[in-house]
Amino acid sequence: MTDPHRPQAAPCGTWTSPISAAVVAAGAMPLSQLALDGDDVLWLAGRASEAGRTTLLRRRAGSQAELTPAPFNVRNRVHEYGGGAYAVDGGTVWFSHHADNRLYRVEDGAEPVLMTKEEAVRYADFVPDRARQRLVAVREDHLAGEAHPVNTICAVGFDGSETILVDGNDFYAAPRLSPDGRHLAWLCWDHPRMPWQGTELWVADVAADGSLVDGRMVAGGMDESICQPEWSPDGLLHFVSDRSGWWNLYRFEHGVVHALCPREAEFGGPHWVFGGSMYGFRSADEIVCTYIEEGVSRLARLSTRGCTLTPIDTPYQEIRELRVSAGKVALLAGSPTIALELALVDVETGAREVLARSIETLPDEAYLSVPRSIRYPSANGRTAYAFHYAPTNKDYAPDDGELPPLIVIGHGGPTGMATSTLKLATQFWTSRGFAVLDVNYGGSTGFGRHYRDLLRGQWGVIDVEDCVAGARHLAEQGLADPERLLIRGSSAGGLTTLSALAFHDVFKAGASYYGVSDLAGLDADSHKFESHYNEYLIAPKAQAAAVYRQRSPIHHTASLTRPMIFFQGLDDKVVPPQQSEAMVEALRARGVPVAYITLEGEGHGFRKADSVVRTLEAELVFYLRVFGIPVPPALPEVEIENLAA
Repeated sequence: MTDPHRPQAAPCGTWTSPISAAVVAAGAMPLSQLALDGDDVLWLAGRASEAGRTTLLRRRAGSQAELTPAPFNVRNRVHEYGGGAYAVDGGTVWFSHHADNRLYRVEDGAEPVLMTKEEAVRYADFVPDRARQRLVAVREDHLAGEAHPVNTICAVGFDGSETILVDGNDFYAAPRLSPDGRHLAWLCWDHPRMPWQGTELWVADVAADGSLVDGRMVAGGMDESICQPEWSPDGLLHFVSDRSGWWNLYRFEHGVVHALCPREAEFGGPHWVFGGSMYGFRSADEIVCTYIEEGVSRLARLSTRGCTLTPIDTPYQEIRELRVSAGKVALLAGSPTIALELALVDVETGAREVLARSIETLPDEAYLSVPRSIRYPSANGRTAYAFHYAPTNKDYAPDDGELPPLIVIGHGGPTGMATSTLKLATQFWTSRGFAVLDVNYGGSTGFGRHYRDLLRGQWGVIDVEDCVAGARHLAEQGLADPERLLIRGSSAGGLTTLSALAFHDVFKAGASYYGVSDLAGLDADSHKFESHYNEYLIAPKAQAAAVYRQRSPIHHTASLTRPMIFFQGLDDKVVPPQQSEAMVEALRARGVPVAYITLEGEGHGFRKADSVVRTLEAELVFYLRVFGIPVPPALPEVEIENLAA
């Protein structure tokens, strides 16, 4: 008699899983941008079922309310990536509506009221200045019709009037008003730097008429990255700097910068979006902070005077954002068995109350793969880092002697970081019999400035070498089938995917989600924020042409002989559709198996539930057909050109 509790032997890739593409799409509700307002907790939640709309929620006295009902979409596109899309003070909320870029005000219990008029002006990172009846904000002006917009810091009056406070730099971020309203701090930087390469921290006095006077730079420079300036309750400016090689906390006092907690750990992160927060003040003498060591987050209390760091025990391994007040700490966090959630944490006891979950109902843990953090040797004696997920499904086991196919993931950014927080999109694969390796290649955040700078001039080389080395490492360890190694990536990770297939013979197939194929074309089409990024990642403009041609997969399609599937949003302004289309056409003409899935109404990253379902299912069908694994009848047909039946 067959034991009903014994896993059934079946080929990897054919396992039946309760984690369907529809479950992935419906389950993952993006949570972001926390705020505390007295006893209220506010946050943004994405609604995949509403075409990716983002709404603002508030928890008050144990009950939850939606402050921005449809059609309002709380989102901006400053720097194209947005963030910092709302602010709250004393029950009043100000927010940016994605459809028209305008600012709206919501008084307690009332309908949103329009504040600004111009649709071609975008705002981010608002700071209420009630004493002067205005918001201080980053402003991005697209009115002039120039190739790139003009960025400034402005004051938006509660009556809708506007005044430019700071101008002259290419980029601004993090305007922060001191508790007494007498000083404003902000960050700025200029081309060709990105904010994780070098920024400047400035402070100015606020004059009686609201203008800024006596502006002076207090930290930063060409090769020092500053992030998250904040004022303590007693009016001292704090910030995070990587001047030591690690993003650590500092205080500016009496004209002198003091290190608060020197440590080989990251207390900050790269400024891709506005409004990030990795520390806050319980009092003038105590900070609650999160920091990252080898890709894992920790929570702690930091005495600002004694500079002592006291750990706070939590079940989390990723703390994405936190907000602190005298009475509470709210954070967005997750772990390998906890999907991203919003929780209140008692710093004295470690007790937590969960207010919102990105996934309300999780699958049985017996279907979940818990990753292990690994380090492994890569090219030229380097060490690379990754999270390895083994195939896991309580109902199935591989056929006798079978090694699983492996999917290697190269994250986007490329100054990003793979984390171990539970993601159903990863479990979709592992519960079907695929192994997954999520790589923190050289250039990733979370491992110090030296590791981040490994990618300087080496994009398309270091990242690819580390993904290739990771696949080989697992194959040599007997944890993956060397004949069924796959690679997938989105955006910058798409370039990693394409380059790995063009310049190495390890992977048998790949999937590119809005990936970069032509570096010169990326420069030509890029938005302002990233328009000079390749000077750091590839080469200065004077040497760029030859290196671009050498590194761009579009010029090496003769070396691409492995099947590929491409996914592309037709509204993508970061990596435009022509990047994918040129690759598809080249592979099609050469007789290489290729599939191309386009999505209307999607930009750089897919937000709609039906887009998530369509792309995941198509990618699965593609892999199954490439490896000759039977395709379950419930899955859709996918047109793969040049693939024999």
